[in-house]
Amino acid sequence: MNRRKFLTILGSAGAASALGTAGAAKAAGGTHTWPYYENSYGVLHDTTRCIGCRRCEEGCNKANGLPRPDKPFDDLSALDERRRMTPTAWTVVNKYELDDKPVFRKLQCFHCNDPACASACFAKCFQKQPDGSVTYDGSQCVGCRYCMVACPFYVPSFEYNDAWDPLVQKCTFCEPRLKEGKLPGCVDACPMDALTFGRRSDLIKVARARIKANPGKYADYIYGEWDAGGTAWMVLAPSASAVADEKHPLAETGHEFKALGLDTHLGNRPMGELTAGALGAVPMIVAFWPVLFGGAYAISKRRDALHKAETEAVIKEARDDMANAMDAAVRKIAETQGPGVADTARQAMAEVLKTREEACANCGHHGEDK
Repeated sequence: MNRRKFLTILGSAGAASALGTAGAAKAAGGTHTWPYYENSYGVLHDTTRCIGCRRCEEGCNKANGLPRPDKPFDDLSALDERRRMTPTAWTVVNKYELDDKPVFRKLQCFHCNDPACASACFAKCFQKQPDGSVTYDGSQCVGCRYCMVACPFYVPSFEYNDAWDPLVQKCTFCEPRLKEGKLPGCVDACPMDALTFGRRSDLIKVARARIKANPGKYADYIYGEWDAGGTAWMVLAPSASAVADEKHPLAETGHEFKALGLDTHLGNRPMGELTAGALGAVPMIVAFWPVLFGGAYAISKRRDALHKAETEAVIKEARDDMANAMDAAVRKIAETQGPGVADTARQAMAEVLKTREEACANCGHHGEDK
C-alpha cells in the first residue's frame, strides 16, 4: 500500500470510524496504549566502561548499510562537539564532563515500552514489537513528523534532503539481526563490554547487582527502568560527588544523569498516554478534510463557470452589435456607390472584425473591457 492509496482509504473510512475512534481514545485515557512484553530484549549501557572509541557507531553503520561519515570512525575529534542522530547516523557517542572527568554516552533510540512516536503516528508507521524494538515502516508515512514532536528523547530524524520520498530514520534495534539470533551491531562491536544485551528484566537485575557490588562507583539509579514509562535501552551513570538539588525528582542521583544529557523530568508515566488522546481526533479531521476542500473547490469552479458564461454573453452581444452596424454600413454604401463597392467594403470589414476578435481572445481582459 502506498501513501496515496492509504490516504484515500483513510479518508473514505474515517467518516464511519471517526466518532468511534475519538470515543475509544477518550475512554482509554490513563491506560497503556501498547502492551508490555515481559520477555522483550533490551540493552544496558554502562557509561563507566565506555571509552568513546566510536566502535559502536561503526558497528551500527555496517549492520544497517549506512553511508560512511565525514569523519572516519577512528577520528576521535568527532567527540569534541555534541552530536545527535541523523538520517545517516542512527547512533552517536558524545563526551560529557562529570566532576571534571570525561564520561562517554551512546545515543540512539531508547525503544520505549510505550512509545510516544507510535501513539502519535496516525498512519501506524511505528510499531512496538514483542522483541522490544520499535520499528518503522515508511510505506504509509505522509511526512507529518508528529513522531519527531512526540519523542521525549528527540530521536527520529527526517530526510529533508530527499525531495522525492523523504522518510523518518532512527535506530531499529537491528531487528533483522535479532530475528537471526544475532546481537545488535553496536553491541557486537563494543570492545569494552559497555553494552550488555539480554532480556530487559534480566538487565535490571544485572544493573542492580553492579550498583550493590560497587558502592560509590555508580549512581544509585537505573535510567530507563521507569523513565517515560520504561525503555528497552537503559543507562548506568558514574556516581558524582556533587550534591543534588533537593527539588530534583531523582533526589541524590539525578544530577549525574542530567550531566550526561539525559532528561530527568520525564516522570514514570508512559509518553504514549499523553499523545494517544490528542491524536485520537486525527481520523475525524482527515475524514472531513476531503469534504471541506472538495466544497471549496466546487465553489471555485462554479464561480469560474459563471464568470465564463457572463464573458461569453458580453462578447456575443458586442459581436451582434458590430455585425448589425456593419450590415447597415454596407447597405448605405450599396445605395450610394453600387454593389461592387459594397462587396469590397463588406470583405474589408469582415477582416477587421476577425482581427479584432483574435486580439480580444489573447488580451486577457474581462468581457466588459473586450
